[in-house]
Amino acid sequence: MGLVLARPPRLLGAEPFFMEFIAGIEERLSERGLSVLLHVVATHDAEIAAYRRWAASRLVDAVLLVNRTSEDPRLAVLREVGLPAVVIGEPSADLPVPAVRTDNAGPVEEALAHLLDLGHRRIARISGPHALLHTRARTDALLAGCRAVGIEPVVLEGDYSEESGAKLTTALLGGEHPPTAILYDNDVMAVAGLNAAKELGVAVPERLSLVAWDDSTLCRLASPALTTMSVDVHQFGTSVADSVLELIDGHTVVERWSPTATLVHRGSSAPAPNHRGEP
Repeated sequence: MGLVLARPPRLLGAEPFFMEFIAGIEERLSERGLSVLLHVVATHDAEIAAYRRWAASRLVDAVLLVNRTSEDPRLAVLREVGLPAVVIGEPSADLPVPAVRTDNAGPVEEALAHLLDLGHRRIARISGPHALLHTRARTDALLAGCRAVGIEPVVLEGDYSEESGAKLTTALLGGEHPPTAILYDNDVMAVAGLNAAKELGVAVPERLSLVAWDDSTLCRLASPALTTMSVDVHQFGTSVADSVLELIDGHTVVERWSPTATLVHRGSSAPAPNHRGEP
């Protein structure tokens, strides 16, 4: 099973998600003597070139396609070269190929409700790349939820890296009306944001609440430990493996959903300062 990740290798090393995800896939595939061929590249053009090489050499039986974008040529290329594919983490129900779908809106609504219940009204989001469909789905859910209660969040685009988490958090906290709560699209940016807040003398959670997407050891060992939207990533991987095995066996691929992210409340989120009667 071929999996190409178009992202800087340094991010793959820092971000635990994909390693745990691949472990879940491998656990199920190993029962059949199969494995994942992982290839890390810098761009989608390099990813497409890899698919063409794989198809020409018959190196893989199927492809696991991740991180679909708004104008994504990859499915058409895979169809052209004759490589079967399962799309991973797909928000849309309208696809010509099998997919393991993900609910991005529901967990954002849960995270937002948590912050609203704590009295937060100045809320920001540091997202992943805007071109990704799941990033857009999360942002849309946040905007809609905030609009429903008459507030307007600030959304800044990051790239999942430690650098972007720190830089964008610093920019938010240096503004005229800094947020009292920030939601991050991954654990690495959230931990970097926590460190940036500490360097600026902004106490977490007394002055600023933080919520990370993706639970990990990084989140649990941070001080304070980070509130997260936690996903069973290993189970996500085994569900993907079940779908791709059905695909290569020639069976109808059952529509599956990744495990839903749920809120784990830890020490990084607390009532907003003004909710406690503070200025």
